[in-house]
Amino acid sequence: MSRVLSGIQPSGDIHLGNYLGALRAWVDNQRDHEAFYCIVDLHALSGGFDPSMLAQRTVEAARSLLAIGLDPELCTLFAQSHVGEHPRLAWLLECTATMGELRRMTQFKDKGGESESVRVGLFTYPVLQAADILLYDAEQVPVGEDQRQHLELTRNLAHRFNHRYGETFVVPEPVVPTLAARVMDLQEPTRKMSKSSSSALGTISVLDPPEEIERKIRKAVTDTEASVRYDPAAKPGVSNLLELLGSATGADPATLAGQYSRYGDLKRDVAEALAEMLRPVRERHSDLAKDPELVMRVLASGAARARAVAGPVLGRAMSAVGLLPAP
Repeated sequence: MSRVLSGIQPSGDIHLGNYLGALRAWVDNQRDHEAFYCIVDLHALSGGFDPSMLAQRTVEAARSLLAIGLDPELCTLFAQSHVGEHPRLAWLLECTATMGELRRMTQFKDKGGESESVRVGLFTYPVLQAADILLYDAEQVPVGEDQRQHLELTRNLAHRFNHRYGETFVVPEPVVPTLAARVMDLQEPTRKMSKSSSSALGTISVLDPPEEIERKIRKAVTDTEASVRYDPAAKPGVSNLLELLGSATGADPATLAGQYSRYGDLKRDVAEALAEMLRPVRERHSDLAKDPELVMRVLASGAARARAVAGPVLGRAMSAVGLLPAP
């Protein structure tokens, strides 16, 4: 089986955009790939974070990932900070990367701009991300459009390192998840659903109870027309609801549009379909919460398996650059 790696920050509740856009594919990939899934808590330090909440959010992220269907018997789930090889390889790659290519990273320019007080970690974030990938000889990395540039940097660093020091790293290939869906904010349907939404009504958590899902869908922005049709450019709000219904039922959004003449009926069915789709996730999460130590056991086991792979890769890289072997 080919090896695949993906990561997620412990930045709060997993929302519907995370689930439909990426995590549902994680569940599928673990069945036919050697899958490594990393909660990237070190990356969380590059932005604003609450030290009193970071450990709790890491545990909660792991619990939510197990609830959506990750199986520790099928995949390796671990916290980034539990595998010390990540920052060690990142330093070797920082000595391979250039200032120019890091300055060109779109996410750094968007978040850091020209500010002199921006954290260095935000600037070097893509290099640590490259280390996350290269440590596991990952052949495939599922990516969305916003991460393509970072993966291309990873590929460039791997090629450059291999050229300078000899064949060391597997150069990963990008893979667009086949189940990926672009989920838009319910209140601002021209932007992606995000934890940073300006309104709590714009985002649905995978753990929201049915009544909360119904409330958010009922208040979702549509438009002043009376017709239901699938037209993402002209009718982004209605089209987003149709796409959500399609993702939950497996039906084509354009075909679904022909079944409705009123927005209220569409919203009712979207809310019911989402609540039913997420019901197993809520139930599993509730069961997992009854055994608080289970997540820690899963993360400990995952870290041990991750280190067994990452250690030899780091050793190859250290040897390649001529570092003295540890006694």
